[in-house]
Amino acid sequence: MEGRSIIQWDKDDIDALGLMKVDVLALGMLSAIRRALDGISQRIGRRFRMQDIPREDRVVYDMIGRADTVGVFQIESRAQMAMLPRLKPKCFYDLVIEVAIVRPGPIQGDMVHPYLRRRQKIEPVTYPSEAVKSVLQRTLGVPIFQEQVMQLAIVAAGFTPGEADHLRRSMAAWKRKGGVGHLRERLIDGMLGRGYTREFAEAIYRQIEGFGEYGFPESHAASFALLVYVSAWLKRHEPAAFLAGLLNAQPMGFYAPSQLVQDARRHGVEVLPPDVQRSGWETVLEGEDASIVRLGLHLIHGLGAESGERIAAARPFRNVADLAGRASLTRDDLDVLAAAGALSALAGHRREAAWAVAAVPVQRDLLFEAPAAESPTILQAPREGDDLVADYATLRLTLGRHPLALLRAQLERRRYVSALALRGMSHNCPARCAGIVTGRQRPGTASGVIFLTLEDETGLANVIVHPRLVERQRRELLGSRLLGVLGVLQREGDVVHLIAKRLVDHTALLGHLPTSSRDFH
Repeated sequence: MEGRSIIQWDKDDIDALGLMKVDVLALGMLSAIRRALDGISQRIGRRFRMQDIPREDRVVYDMIGRADTVGVFQIESRAQMAMLPRLKPKCFYDLVIEVAIVRPGPIQGDMVHPYLRRRQKIEPVTYPSEAVKSVLQRTLGVPIFQEQVMQLAIVAAGFTPGEADHLRRSMAAWKRKGGVGHLRERLIDGMLGRGYTREFAEAIYRQIEGFGEYGFPESHAASFALLVYVSAWLKRHEPAAFLAGLLNAQPMGFYAPSQLVQDARRHGVEVLPPDVQRSGWETVLEGEDASIVRLGLHLIHGLGAESGERIAAARPFRNVADLAGRASLTRDDLDVLAAAGALSALAGHRREAAWAVAAVPVQRDLLFEAPAAESPTILQAPREGDDLVADYATLRLTLGRHPLALLRAQLERRRYVSALALRGMSHNCPARCAGIVTGRQRPGTASGVIFLTLEDETGLANVIVHPRLVERQRRELLGSRLLGVLGVLQREGDVVHLIAKRLVDHTALLGHLPTSSRDFH
């Protein structure tokens, strides 16, 4: 880039020279938000900007409090979804805390549960001094942000601002340089010398140690919280534009396009398949009120961007041969379009489209105008199960019925309940649930516990697998696409988990999907 200079110096060297260092984060959610805002702007006929989004919308916070946050920036992870119904954010600063508190630092420093107990008024909020209160009042007496740690060191331990900055650097370099251990005596002696109890001093030191395992500056958390609120507002009030923005900004976030589409459809968004007569390369909005999402050709596995853009520029087409000639498509291009069902408007269902593609002449892998069309051949339409398998093979998602809707009768015979039914069950109730594994997480702070997310036609189910079961059933845990879980339901308010006692690999059922309701019996 003309006029740009690049220096590859260590940040500490830059600091020694007195230069200012600014971190600039490239976030996929920024792209998704921009694209969603562009879609809204096209619908309303004027530019709609981030600053036009209403602030402190109660229904948005209600949605967040229910952990209905698939696709929402920062608070879509399993850990965040478990925290949201407990913290129940009601204002923007609650989101700032939410972003910062579900981090290894606060978790290892034992800050999460004290904060929640105080927020829920289970335990009182107390401060050992007015000085400490001035630092910790906004977080109910619990240090959550790096800035608070530095302020505590100054007001409670007598650190100078320079020493406090050294503490910050030591926290940031915890794994590389040994952390804050060399400051322990200085911190604790400073607090004892100012009249604080050893219990308080040791607790503060443990929390400071925790920050070495990744704690957030408040300014960073506030910047992220803005994107949390904006993306949540879009999900709640403009779900079609939000889905289109997310799909066009892939890869990003915790969820694949399949889970994003399934979630949007459960929220009432109509989603239409890729179609060479209607789709551009990217996913777009359709309908008079732009409330329908038309999947783009970019979602078809095996179709290149250049081919997709030529299709979008040359449409509409008279037939498959016209498409092949004017969009300069190869045989492979046509084959993947037919397999994805994207030729339905030109040639009918997948089998008819494959037949039409086979009739197009090829020379050196370039396609030309076909001779006069033969009489149409009548081919039997694919069965529902066949279409579903083809959808996942070509699009990695389906707009037909969810695979588990087709398998529900078989699962019920095995006494598996749906994710929706699971959420209505009582605490400590034995339960069985089966679903497609959409997430496996093993946080470093979880002592070997693995968190699973299962998806069925009714939603998501959260599963906890303890270390002993992890070791005993590692093959089922890591190798299953369709997993059955036998366990005990754990409920804490609105937070529901299934504690796994046994795992069953039912992946083979996906390869034998029934083709009609009769085939279930």
